[in-house]
Amino acid sequence: MIDDAVRLAGCLPVVVPAAHPDELADWLDIADGILLTGSPSNVHPSHFNEAVHDPSLPLDPTRDLWTLPLIREAVARGLPLLAICRGFQETNVALGGSLHQAVHEQDGLADHRAPSDDQPVAVQYGLAHPVQVQPGGLLASLLDTDRPEVNSLHGQGIKRLAEGLRIEATAPDGLVEAFSVPQSKGFSLCVQWHPEWQAASNPVSMAILQAFGAACLAWRDLHRPPGR
Repeated sequence: MIDDAVRLAGCLPVVVPAAHPDELADWLDIADGILLTGSPSNVHPSHFNEAVHDPSLPLDPTRDLWTLPLIREAVARGLPLLAICRGFQETNVALGGSLHQAVHEQDGLADHRAPSDDQPVAVQYGLAHPVQVQPGGLLASLLDTDRPEVNSLHGQGIKRLAEGLRIEATAPDGLVEAFSVPQSKGFSLCVQWHPEWQAASNPVSMAILQAFGAACLAWRDLHRPPGR
């Protein structure tokens, strides 16, 4: 799904399943944009000064080791950034925010987890609830609706938004569902849902992907113009 979504954005995917922190600058030097994917694993809570709440849930300290500094460097460079689900969460953590480790256990918040694993994928990734797009932001400038329906497959969510980030959309229960990174000079949009699912037939997904793709092409043309 992710490869197809990148191609729908008009870009060529280069998959980096893991990297050593010392290699990040070299990877970023050849990238025209960064897409941070979702994952079954969670960001280790030690990165926001908490103990593990549920040891049965998967963690991925190797991914944490290189994606958190990668996010900070990408933001510093102004490299186009699109972050999805876990990528949304790790961007908030990388920039100083924190997460609810179990959103469904918080008073006033809904259960945002997917239906059980025995359900078909189409049901798990099906539309689950609307989000309220905040006026005047990046997401509002991309969409023709201020209340799109999105899917929902996450157990964790934003607890404290990192300083300087801008809320772009919220769920009906008030949970942050999208934010941007104003301190980055380039395109930056982080969403809690999965726009890559059946993206070609979803106008909201296509608007997001095309905006990201346009930003990547603009970065390429500025930093790697033809003939250089």
